[in-house]
Amino acid sequence: MQSDNGEQFPAVSVPNSISALTRIRSSYPALAASEARVADWVMQQPEKVMQLSMAQVAQACGVSDTTVLRFCRNTGFQGYTDLKLSIARDLVSPTHVIHDDIDEGDAPAVIARKVFMSNIQAMYDTLEVLDEASLTRAINLLAGARRILIIGVGTSSPIVQSMYNMFMRLGLNCKAQTDSYLQLMEVALLGEGDVVVGVSQSGTSMDPVLTLKQAKANGASTICITGNAQSPITKYADVTLLSVAREARIEAIASRLAQMSIADALYVIVALNNIETALQNERQIWDALLPKMY
Repeated sequence: MQSDNGEQFPAVSVPNSISALTRIRSSYPALAASEARVADWVMQQPEKVMQLSMAQVAQACGVSDTTVLRFCRNTGFQGYTDLKLSIARDLVSPTHVIHDDIDEGDAPAVIARKVFMSNIQAMYDTLEVLDEASLTRAINLLAGARRILIIGVGTSSPIVQSMYNMFMRLGLNCKAQTDSYLQLMEVALLGEGDVVVGVSQSGTSMDPVLTLKQAKANGASTICITGNAQSPITKYADVTLLSVAREARIEAIASRLAQMSIADALYVIVALNNIETALQNERQIWDALLPKMY
């Protein structure tokens, strides 16, 4: 995959065993506008794909046959036939979770259910694409780091602060920085043996990308948590942990919950690998906090 200026972005491995729609959702942010139109059509009515030819799908989407083929290959399928077979397998699965868009006139309870189902779908999809080797490598990097810097901007800031709160409790030497200038200043002083964790749903925000780029240049190890498998930030990440959520709105909700779950999983695994230290630190923290609870 290339950026607008021709740079090559590393492909992130997505297991072939995941559902077709999950595979499409995970690749959606990196698709061209015409390919995204095909993706939207397929996700809204996957059952029709099995009945139509590639030319008919192209006509329904108002794009060329070549665009449909490009969409198939850029979402991890060998071609249109592979897409049809994958969707056919998915539609007979009893575990398929359906997400419908909110419609005008929906009752509050219906809206709440759809919001919950959207979040549940994001959790399922993220779990399906969570690569065990990448997860293990991220854990090893964090556990052995001399210093850890967790960075992100905008709506990623709450995740950054939550990760700091969790890893600090384990006694890890970590800091959180959500100011775009300060994170570059701090990463300039890091080097070999240090780890920088960048959180960016889009993977295209300039500040996290520049920070991870500087970290790599200094010899630090890098981890990114992103919703875009082929975004610029992955170019500078030693480990990419991918979250999946199909959200058209600017203010991401389900994707943030999925990324927070990745952070929670990292914390729990690192804590269990150092259970005595984790328990001792928790006792000390609670002893210090108890006087404030009366």
